[in-house]
Amino acid sequence: MSAPTPFSRGDALRALAVVVIWGLNFVVMKLGLQSLSPWLLGALRFAAAALPFVWFVRPPPLPWGFVAGYGLAQGLGQFGFLFLGLQLGMTAGMASVVMQTQAFFTLMLALPILGERARTRQWLGVGVALAGLVLIAAAHGEGPGQMTLAGFVLTLSAAFMWAVSNLVARRASQLARYEPFPFVVWSSVFPIVPFALIALALDGPMQVANQLAGMDSRAWFAVLYLALGATLLAYSLWTRLLQRHAAARVTPFSLLVPVVGLWAAWAAFGELPVPLQWLGVAGVIGGLVINQGGVPLRWRR
Repeated sequence: MSAPTPFSRGDALRALAVVVIWGLNFVVMKLGLQSLSPWLLGALRFAAAALPFVWFVRPPPLPWGFVAGYGLAQGLGQFGFLFLGLQLGMTAGMASVVMQTQAFFTLMLALPILGERARTRQWLGVGVALAGLVLIAAAHGEGPGQMTLAGFVLTLSAAFMWAVSNLVARRASQLARYEPFPFVVWSSVFPIVPFALIALALDGPMQVANQLAGMDSRAWFAVLYLALGATLLAYSLWTRLLQRHAAARVTPFSLLVPVVGLWAAWAAFGELPVPLQWLGVAGVIGGLVINQGGVPLRWRR
């Protein structure tokens, strides 16, 4: 077995870029959901990420099952659950925290499916972070600006689907070498029709038409940010990291997303977690530190 690829300074910069883009992502989603349904926002997001590019970007040299599987897990599964959770009372700041359970779902699924090994400290990190998530869930409420239980469960489901897409991307990288950008572009094709059909079925054709006609600058900004920034750029960088490193080594970096997400939610909407939720956030971030085994010397330098 070949030695693991060292985590370079360039890899660290890619990971931090993803952290910032995805940290702001949740506030942008909330803005988009003010005038668009979750299903229409999903359809527009992936249409903008795929349709302008498929005409000149070659498909990745992979079986179509991997491309479709990634698109449906990451697109329809992850963001279908997440958009609905945000609409049903999940706060933007807490969503940025709860979504990071994907790192632990990925760790647990990668063991039997990919055969990747986890160290004792990684399991300890999982335990600490899960304790933090229990505290966050215990602080749910039904009042204005509070996280609802339905929103929490749906966001947790979105995190699980994110983990599934991580495994698809990692497994695909073991079968063939491919460029992340074409992979993300072509996988973004597959959620478009399911999202559009769900929007027509649940919202109705007339409501869909009214939403499209009433799109303002905030809605257009949300669609373009989610498509170009959070999907094409961030997921291309993320997939590149998953190609170079074990899934259990990469995914914990997303636990830094709440640092940006909580600040952005406070700045945009005045969201402030209650004390019990702050303890939970500390547990999740502490789980990352334990999982990563502290900060490597070359990073401190």
